[in-house]
Amino acid sequence: MTHPAIRIIGIDPGLRNTGWGIVDAQGARLSFVASGCIHSDGASPMGVRLRQLHEGLREVIETHAPDEAAVEETFVNRDPQSALKLGQARGVALSVPALAGLDVEEYAANLVKKTVVGNGHADKAQIAMMVRVLLPASFAASKDAADALAVAICHAQHRGARLLARKLA
Repeated sequence: MTHPAIRIIGIDPGLRNTGWGIVDAQGARLSFVASGCIHSDGASPMGVRLRQLHEGLREVIETHAPDEAAVEETFVNRDPQSALKLGQARGVALSVPALAGLDVEEYAANLVKKTVVGNGHADKAQIAMMVRVLLPASFAASKDAADALAVAICHAQHRGARLLARKLA
């Protein structure tokens, strides 16, 4: 029995750079679709920067028509002002796919790393290398795009268990 392909967008939220990556998952098989990074203008006011992220993500979703979305939970160990700004960018990363009617799941960074690399404390270079191994056709131009593809891969691996848990609940 062949399972239909599910198109997944992975999002690595950031105020300066929000990475995105799209994969098609058909059973255990993954295929690279696209990836990139949305940049906000650091010289612009916060509202403008959030609008830039919103418009960029909306355009990616309209262009590639994903079925589901996965967003990395971010951990910030800096000052509270940075955490607040990142939280606002995360709000955009969560709300844009939800407004498009997609189911949105969140994954902790260490789970993404453990799923893709096998080590919950892997660095960005290790993640990028494993993304290239798992998705040979991918051309992630930035670490943010590679991280977003890793989030999509993580969702593809864990979505079945989440769907089953929902049915049993």
